[in-house]
Amino acid sequence: MRYLPLDNKDRSQMLGAIGVKDIEDLFECIPKQARSSELFDLPCHKPESEVEKYMIRLSDKSINASSVPFFCGAGAYKHHVPSSVDHLIQRSEFLTAYTPYQPEISQGTLQVLFEFQSQVAILTGMEVANASMYDGSTACAEAVVMAKRVTKKHKAIIAPGLHPHYSLATKTLASSVDIDVCVLDSEISSDYEVIDLINDETACIVVQSPNVFGEIVDLTPIAEKAHQHKALLIAVFTEPVALGLIKPPGEQGADIVVGEGQGIGVGLNFGGPHVGLFACNKKLVRQMPGRICGETIDADGNRAFVLTLSTREQHIRRDKATSNICTNSGLCCLAFSIHMSLLGGKGLRKLAILNHEKANLLAARIDKINGAKVLNSSFFNEFAVELDKCAEDVVDSLASKNILGGVPFSRLNKAGAKDILLICATEIVDQHDIDTLCSALEEELR
Repeated sequence: MRYLPLDNKDRSQMLGAIGVKDIEDLFECIPKQARSSELFDLPCHKPESEVEKYMIRLSDKSINASSVPFFCGAGAYKHHVPSSVDHLIQRSEFLTAYTPYQPEISQGTLQVLFEFQSQVAILTGMEVANASMYDGSTACAEAVVMAKRVTKKHKAIIAPGLHPHYSLATKTLASSVDIDVCVLDSEISSDYEVIDLINDETACIVVQSPNVFGEIVDLTPIAEKAHQHKALLIAVFTEPVALGLIKPPGEQGADIVVGEGQGIGVGLNFGGPHVGLFACNKKLVRQMPGRICGETIDADGNRAFVLTLSTREQHIRRDKATSNICTNSGLCCLAFSIHMSLLGGKGLRKLAILNHEKANLLAARIDKINGAKVLNSSFFNEFAVELDKCAEDVVDSLASKNILGGVPFSRLNKAGAKDILLICATEIVDQHDIDTLCSALEEELR
């Protein structure tokens, strides 16, 4: 058929290349009880009003994060997003716009992306930033591949505190481009162990701060050791609001900074779409993936904006492209920039202080509960708690009481400790929420 370019021989070759016998093998990771070999018995059509009622009944089976005490973080954070953010991003010229290939008719979109880049550069303490990646995990993976291009070396060291999902995304991409990834076992305060592993064969060291346990890591000694061996330090973050208080990674010696921007301007969105932030030193800019917007002067001498250094595969570089990312999270970039503009520097710092204060109040209360122990020596708005019971069981029981009490670490890393619970308190948490969680937690741990 005209629009089915692959025949059975082509499919067999593709399946053989990835090491599976047939297409069904691709679905082995899905539990059998969740798979169906038959078509679902769905009605052919329904009036819109009936469909709407049915969907509402379905959604009511889930707990709305805005209607109950909410303490989940672990890479996706619930902050208050001003209504003006959603109002502005829904303007038709933003909501429907695609890649701004024609600068003469895309000045508004290009300026938005230019301002976004400027904000990310300032936030991270770096010299340049791109116009976003898909999300934080893929940005992390792209950074490791970029480090290989820059250093011409093939060894990447991943610190124990990197979010397990980021680590998996990095290993997946690295496996296809001949990068040897060394991943240390996840522990709360062992990120500095990477220092002893750095040698002349190291291309990069990936360190998250605050790490997946919420612990704040001093990147300076790691950067110094990395630079002694001509390796790059890749600094990662999952909570952008933390940079309102913590010293920017660029000022701690990071060469590349990547992370998740969802915490500013972007809702949880059931896990996506989110927005990946990517910044680096100016000398590395030609190896940076994605697109970059630049400022110039037009024929009349007016300020203008253009796409520059567009080294993606559909541009002039072709097979020499620095990345095959084919779009970006442009609408999420806009939401991020609007929220950042509303906050300003002072507003971001106040928001960060409020987050830290709420987390301190909660940690102090939890540490007094028998059977619960806060493990962190430092944190921003998230911390790890060791329980006397299985964290997954405790969280499930809390959820049955309409309390979203955190994220068990074992859900992020199956090999991780079963008794560790990650708890986050942002500015949306109030005293009633804290009292409710702590009272329920006391009951669970009796």
